[in-house]
Amino acid sequence: MIGDMYLAWSSDEETLKKGEYGGVVTTLLKFALENKIVDAVLAVKKMDGNRYDGVLTLITNPEEVIECAGALHCAPLNIARALKEYLDGSKDMRIAVTCKPCDARAIIELVKREQINIENLVLIGLNCTGTLLPRVARRMFEEIYEVNPDDVVREDIDEGKLIIELRDGTRKEKDLDSLEEAGYGRRENCRRCEISIPRMADLACGKWGTMGKKATFIEVCTEKGSQLLDEAIKAGYLQVETPTREALDERSRKEKEALDRSKKWQEKNFNELKGLNYEERLNYWFNHFDRCIKCFSCRDACPICYCVECRLEVDRNLIPGGELPPDKLFHLTRLAHVGDSCVNCGQCQDACPMEIPISKLFHMLNKELSPLFEYVPGRAADQLPPLTVVTDEELRVDEPYLFLKKEST
Repeated sequence: MIGDMYLAWSSDEETLKKGEYGGVVTTLLKFALENKIVDAVLAVKKMDGNRYDGVLTLITNPEEVIECAGALHCAPLNIARALKEYLDGSKDMRIAVTCKPCDARAIIELVKREQINIENLVLIGLNCTGTLLPRVARRMFEEIYEVNPDDVVREDIDEGKLIIELRDGTRKEKDLDSLEEAGYGRRENCRRCEISIPRMADLACGKWGTMGKKATFIEVCTEKGSQLLDEAIKAGYLQVETPTREALDERSRKEKEALDRSKKWQEKNFNELKGLNYEERLNYWFNHFDRCIKCFSCRDACPICYCVECRLEVDRNLIPGGELPPDKLFHLTRLAHVGDSCVNCGQCQDACPMEIPISKLFHMLNKELSPLFEYVPGRAADQLPPLTVVTDEELRVDEPYLFLKKEST
């Protein structure tokens, strides 16, 4: 049932051994394929054994699923964009997708725009407290941890530490806050992220609450997730037990600690602008936009941008033929189009060759819009973005700003 919670581990010895936390996600994916619940699995594999270079893979052979076992913190892939662009929104194929909270939220936003068919998807959510850019991670392991980055076989973020494990079994850890103050650690958007447990997926799977046991804590979030899990348990693919009160408390504590850390980074990132007046804030962003080369990378990386014909292309008559959109117009137009639905995935900023803090701008604006419209992007599939819904009251010409006074829109 929705809301049920379990500690689970795989019944298969090979999967149990290879999986970091009981091999549950791998087992669920394999079960779904073997029993024709889905036609394929979309998951991440290491490219040629390199944990800094993950590649999204569409798997149809159940025996290949185990190759995706284990977490890759240094492979922040654009799962929602790939699902829409390359798999045609899974309109026909039934797919089980492993996804972090931002991936799941982006998928749900695309569902609302009729770009993805949610009926054909099973979302296996993975708890996440942040990912690392590959080049930053390699430099950090070499300069701060003083190890060969290629010797790292595992990373973990726990209790405010970034922990690594080497091939010889050696473990090293550093204080996460200290690393990030020095410019290392997680991606900037991940530091600000408030959602570490993907309850918008069908199942939310993670290590919090396992109390040191080689198992996965599962929270059932939808009827679809409940049915998949129940069938896997009945078929003997998974062993489960009920989490203790101590396990539940541990999970809640760690979720709160992650939220507190994100609030701290939001204050750090956003407060520097709060003391500026309107003109100073414009100048702050326009100075960043002056570096823009209009390469369209941010637009092309954004999972929410979905227009087949973009108004910023020269053949749409908004921009004169033979010209590129001015830097300010380019970003402000994108902001007007998708600012209300930004899920803070950071893909735009990762793709920007000029290192413009685009994700910071979108996230900051979204934090201001969210309480106004009582809308959190990607949380609920049946709640439409605020700017797509207009009520009769909002159309009244005698009091055009009535909606700003309403308790709810």
